[in-house]
Amino acid sequence: MSIKSRLLGMAFAASDVLLELDGETVTFAIGAGPAPGVDPGAAWTSRALETFMGDASRKRVTTAVRALSPGVRSGPVEVEVLTGDGRARRAVLRAFLLPDLAPAVSCAMAWQGAAYQAIAPLTEPLLDARGLLKRLSALLTSGSIPNPPGVSVDFVEVPGLGELDDEAHRNASQRIEACLQSASVDGASAAKLAPDRFALMRSGSDVADLTVEIRALCAAEGLDISAQASRADIGAVEAAVAVRTLRLALSEYLKDGVTAGDRFGERLRRTVENADRFRGIVRARDFTLVWQPIVSLDTRLVHHFEALSRFGGGQQAPTGPIAMAEELGLIEDFDLAVAEKAVSQLRKPGFGLVKAAVNVSGVSLADDRYVEGLLRMTASSPEVRKRLMVEITETAAVADLDGANRRVQALREADIKVCLDDYGVGAASLSYLRKLSVDLLKMDGVFAREIEEDPKVGTLAANILELCRELKIQTVAEMIETEAQAEIMKSLGVDYGQGWLFGRPTETPVVAAPVSSRRKGEVLGWG
Repeated sequence: MSIKSRLLGMAFAASDVLLELDGETVTFAIGAGPAPGVDPGAAWTSRALETFMGDASRKRVTTAVRALSPGVRSGPVEVEVLTGDGRARRAVLRAFLLPDLAPAVSCAMAWQGAAYQAIAPLTEPLLDARGLLKRLSALLTSGSIPNPPGVSVDFVEVPGLGELDDEAHRNASQRIEACLQSASVDGASAAKLAPDRFALMRSGSDVADLTVEIRALCAAEGLDISAQASRADIGAVEAAVAVRTLRLALSEYLKDGVTAGDRFGERLRRTVENADRFRGIVRARDFTLVWQPIVSLDTRLVHHFEALSRFGGGQQAPTGPIAMAEELGLIEDFDLAVAEKAVSQLRKPGFGLVKAAVNVSGVSLADDRYVEGLLRMTASSPEVRKRLMVEITETAAVADLDGANRRVQALREADIKVCLDDYGVGAASLSYLRKLSVDLLKMDGVFAREIEEDPKVGTLAANILELCRELKIQTVAEMIETEAQAEIMKSLGVDYGQGWLFGRPTETPVVAAPVSSRRKGEVLGWG
């Protein structure tokens, strides 16, 4: 056996590839390539390092080679080698300057781990949380994602990625962003939620472990960083249900990390169940109305009643279900069902003088269906229309105020009064008052609760009331619980009051019950 063969065997016992460099050009290469079918001798000989190494790796090798002294071996240099088929593989390279071969430099490389997908330049910037929600909705409603395999959401956390703002961390961050974007279902559905937290939509059939790739990408920059990930399948659910669930999951994820992603599937299941339960309640009309009086602050006589919906045997206010229904597009049917029950009550014998207000979500004014349904419901009873009021709540924003106002005017032209509810705390309050022509305005309960303690509240209330007088809009103050609150509101010019001081909600409109120790209830006109 020749000495040459023995030396070659010993070299390959310590490494996978042997190569010789002249400057940045490979003059000789032999050994096992980074992937099956890649022959280093054929692929690299007479080629520059930059043809099969990334820029960062090439610079590290060049720096190490320039620092060599004759007869001294370099320390380990971590590099990323391209396989030529869109993948890359990490390796550790050591260099040695043998005086007899100078200026050529002898190098040995040992592969580290398996090949992984190489990262192309990021063509689409990562989304933010809002953008991810919009993309999910668009993908689910477009029908472009076959089910199966459907789409899943991956939550990825890379602790330590955003700790330092040096070149290695910046490069690693860019690599990870490109990796996640490339792995997303359409190449444009990954989101950066924080410096070290990401989420992306992936095909349900894509089971590649992103944490392995992320660790390799960080190692290519000399960083020992690991990633954590969790996955949740969307499945065959409505787009609105999936988006609402993801919104809540993203909020949790930003606080709790990947453990929130683990809860996504369970939350999605509960949301689907709650949506189905809400639909069942609306179909079966399995809710009740209770009636709370609104009185004239001048006379303390009942002006009208607000019909309030209750779930769970009449005990539970539906705040949570209503918010869910608004997000999932289920609220319109519920608003019509509430109006149906209220109109039925107004038609009963003995209630011919009762006037009632029903709530309608701003979402229900986004198209004509609610208004058309309410007008159809009351078409045979013009006298009922004259005793009916619709209160527009601010729990959900009205996107098209001009369109909503056209629908509001259709109700007013049919003798149905319109009230703007919860005024004064929502960001859109002034826009609503400017764009919507209404008959009454109900001030949010915060004014009554805080007007005794906070002079600013009184100033704000006085300005709102002056504006309403200019616009010839009557006003209601809600959540009045004390005589002092009632007297302050009356002195400011509020027309009507609502709250426990005047009466708690009852199962039927009690038109003759006393509303204070001094007065007895009596029905007045709309004014």
